[in-house]
Amino acid sequence: MTIEVLGRTVSYIDSDPVNETKKPVVLFLHGWGAPAATYKLMLDHLASYCRVVAPDLPGFGGSEEPPCAWCVDDYVNWTVAFVAALGLSEVILMNHSFGGRISIKLLARRPVPLTVTKAVFMDAAGIRPKRTAKYYIKVYSYKFAKRLLPGYAAKVRGKVGSADYRNASELMRQTMVKCINEDLTDLLPKNEVSTLLIWGEVDTATPLRDGKLMEQRISDAGLVTLAGAGHFAFAEQWGLCSRVLDSFLKPKKGG
Repeated sequence: MTIEVLGRTVSYIDSDPVNETKKPVVLFLHGWGAPAATYKLMLDHLASYCRVVAPDLPGFGGSEEPPCAWCVDDYVNWTVAFVAALGLSEVILMNHSFGGRISIKLLARRPVPLTVTKAVFMDAAGIRPKRTAKYYIKVYSYKFAKRLLPGYAAKVRGKVGSADYRNASELMRQTMVKCINEDLTDLLPKNEVSTLLIWGEVDTATPLRDGKLMEQRISDAGLVTLAGAGHFAFAEQWGLCSRVLDSFLKPKKGG
């Protein structure tokens, strides 16, 4: 499906657009470089008892890039506009990785711009990583070369930064830098929604210590660690993950 939001055409999944049975609505915000279709296994499972709405965020999948380099707040504004365009009034907010940044900022706004009944954060981003001296030497050496030796810098650019950064367009690289430079740790206590945290034990992109910190800072949060799993823990340990999600999200009989 496609829809125009804030002047940009976006692609999205909607498992039950009519929703005659009034199932709870899950709004899922995906990770960087992993559009909604990446999560098909999980989204299809949730669709058995929820209406699942999962957009390709601007700049990813089948959605157009934003008009300029966006920060996290721009993505929050877009998310609010997207929800309004679909006429959604109440959602369960789910995310993975980059989608966590958007969720943290959205839930920290006052007033919260949409009704969120529950939240699920999976290997979520938003906490500034601990950087080593080696990292800063590498980054600032590249910046120095870019200014004084642009020809050389162009040759080594493919060796600098993460795979997500290297694979992105120039506009989305600028967007990525603006987004990851924000540390959202201090916003976590503003999340007053009952929140399930699902984390991979050996996640190296958003380490387990980030999940533990979120559990400490969010007033009503519980952390489930998936043993031996990495950044896509929900897929690596789907059997256990699906049971945890069902326990937290599935409407209770007679409720």
